[in-house]
Amino acid sequence: MGIFANLLDSRFFKHPLLIKYTALVNEDLTATYSRDIQKWLLAAPIIGILTGLIITGIAVLVLDVIWGALLPYYLGHHWAIVVGLVAGFFVTGLIMQFCTPEPDEHSTEEIVRSYHEHQGDIDIGPFWWKLLAAVTTVGSGGSAALEGPSIYSGGAIGSWLWIKLRRFGLEMRDRRIMLISGAAAGMSAVFRAPLTGIVFALEMPYKDDLAHEALLPSLIASVVAYATLVSIVGAQPLFGFAGSTSFRARDIWWSALLGAGIGLIAIVFDITFRRVRGFFITSRMPHWLKLTIGGLGTALCGLAFVAIYDGPLIPIGPNYEAVRYVLKHSLPTEVLLAFVVLKLLATIFTLGTGGVSAMFVPLLLVGGAIGNAYAQSVVHSPTHDLYAAVGMAAFIAAGYKTPLTAVVFVAETTGGHSYIIPSLIGAAVAYAISGEASVSGDQHLHETAKLAELSGMFVRDVMQHKVISAQATSTIRELVESVAVRHKHTIFPVSENEKLVGTISISDLSEVPPSDWDRVTVGELADRDAIRVTDDCDLSEALRLLVRERGSQMLLVIDETGALKGVLTKTDILRAVRLIDQPAPARRITRRIPTSPGPSGTAL
Repeated sequence: MGIFANLLDSRFFKHPLLIKYTALVNEDLTATYSRDIQKWLLAAPIIGILTGLIITGIAVLVLDVIWGALLPYYLGHHWAIVVGLVAGFFVTGLIMQFCTPEPDEHSTEEIVRSYHEHQGDIDIGPFWWKLLAAVTTVGSGGSAALEGPSIYSGGAIGSWLWIKLRRFGLEMRDRRIMLISGAAAGMSAVFRAPLTGIVFALEMPYKDDLAHEALLPSLIASVVAYATLVSIVGAQPLFGFAGSTSFRARDIWWSALLGAGIGLIAIVFDITFRRVRGFFITSRMPHWLKLTIGGLGTALCGLAFVAIYDGPLIPIGPNYEAVRYVLKHSLPTEVLLAFVVLKLLATIFTLGTGGVSAMFVPLLLVGGAIGNAYAQSVVHSPTHDLYAAVGMAAFIAAGYKTPLTAVVFVAETTGGHSYIIPSLIGAAVAYAISGEASVSGDQHLHETAKLAELSGMFVRDVMQHKVISAQATSTIRELVESVAVRHKHTIFPVSENEKLVGTISISDLSEVPPSDWDRVTVGELADRDAIRVTDDCDLSEALRLLVRERGSQMLLVIDETGALKGVLTKTDILRAVRLIDQPAPARRITRRIPTSPGPSGTAL
């Protein structure tokens, strides 16, 4: 130790030039790691490992054990298709109805909704029940694959891990990032395609934008999840096939035409699916009955196809084997078209009635079948696998509004890298033709611009502490006569015995006839899904929640116990922006906004 002490005290380490350049190096390193890269080097690999292990278990269970046994039995005993699907969907319905708080919230849609509306918060309580419901949906033969539970499980793990690692310097906004990173890890693992996982995670929340902030952790989590899975099951491409080494100029034009046709088909499918899904969500019938109907409809689609085609294809189940078959074989056009129609119908019956998964592979398979038929009947080309790949990319781009994911996925999972250019053209045309139609009802068009001036500010800096609340037990007439006429606000928090219930808007009163105002209570009309945030929520994030599509007029600010601390409205944030624009001395004095109620508008 004495040697090191003498060395540090030497003239060399005290030389002015060394001191100067040491400071410069320190400055450069600080700038290099200014994005808090260190925290993602800790969190993202953990997300990747946990997600990879769970997805490996689910994939082996469903694909190798359950579906590996059921598929040949279904093909040999057609009557079993009805029995197996109805029983499997009945069990799924029971699980979702009695073991989850919201049976219609699951899979990819739950992740997208959580990203936009709940700051990345996922209820981890029903996690295993939802995965079991996905296993019964897909394993019994539902027209869906494993991307739904994979994206959900990865996103839920990311959200849950944020709670466990928050002490290491994670911020509120990081929960959304970890949610998306987990979804990327799930997608990467289930399809053995890390680049696809990264791109899909960035494209998934929006129709016409990217979740840029999740790039770095998604990259790390995807690679780690992929490495975890392939170390157990192998790294061979999921749908590998020997593609042609080149394409001709005429194939570009034919690919664009194919993309246009698929874009039109996707519009019809997207709208039909959303209508059916909306009907079953609003239906009052028990969830197990909805799923039983879905299982029966899916089974009838399978029976209809095996009645006209005696072969290994069937439009039900995860259909990984069907994707490989369509890529490698030329089938009669009429068989392919029948398969397309029945596969789309089976997907609507499976997922439209509430089946737990997603439709990435069904859309991929349908696009491949259309491309194969197109190559044979329209282009008269021997390279049917080229047009199958273009069809796959086009339908994913049009259905999910993820054109980059579509092309990357086809390249990674099929091994057909020579088809990237035609696939990109077909996907771009299909994406443009299909407009804003999407199978997802929770995607937003684009990210809301955030005000740079709000950087470093939190909800506690601008929220209102003096709150006028309505009691849940009061009648509508009592609310109008005792609260609404005295306080000219358009929305009020609702409480019951000092417990926060939600919010009620004056505009909601129009839903109740005046003759019923003495009978209907405020609690019956209250919005119990009103968004709640803590006072350390980033103000830019709060603004995003307020101005998003179908955004709330008010955020409820709660403490650790869930009790109401205050409220936040757009008026409060605009007031903060105006104060920031004041001269520097005034800003220092008024950084904390007064907590008295706002004068009018939506603010209390």
